[in-house]
Amino acid sequence: MEYKVTTVEDIEKVLALHYRYQVDSIAEEDKKDGFVTTPFTAEQLRSLIDQEQGLFIALDGNEVVAYVMAASWQFWSRWPMFAYMIEGLGTLEYLGLKLSVENSYQYGPICIDKRYRGSGVLEGIFEFARSQMAPRFPILVTFINKINPRSYEAHTRKLGLEVIAEFSYNNNNYYELVYDTAKPRT
Repeated sequence: MEYKVTTVEDIEKVLALHYRYQVDSIAEEDKKDGFVTTPFTAEQLRSLIDQEQGLFIALDGNEVVAYVMAASWQFWSRWPMFAYMIEGLGTLEYLGLKLSVENSYQYGPICIDKRYRGSGVLEGIFEFARSQMAPRFPILVTFINKINPRSYEAHTRKLGLEVIAEFSYNNNNYYELVYDTAKPRT
């Protein structure tokens, strides 16, 4: 498995994987195994790559089998959900720090082709993305919809993310989780 920072040449392959597991287009029977909620366009991914170098992929040969997004809060602030999360950052504390847009970043979404789930790809791509973001930010922040228990279990049990808060937004309930980026996942 090869892990790398995505280039614009990979965008179409990332979008194809994303579409298969996005909540609006995923097969109903596959939702129980996890899904991503936010739709993205090619231009948004290009912006993520150009401005943040924040799109990471796992390749099996030439096939994109997983991706994870990670970027500054400034990047994500154009989406209302993330703007809402930014407002609450200062009320949270982790590693003895009050969370802020300067000391934390938004991790996710992450998407793994179902053929590769349980194979170590989650751990590998998480560690690669963490190592790329750690020089910029000491704290990873993410959220998981409470109706996505597979993602919750994977992130807490397999990766060691910690729930720091719970919140509701747009009639959905979420866990907010954090991770110390100085801590390699071993």
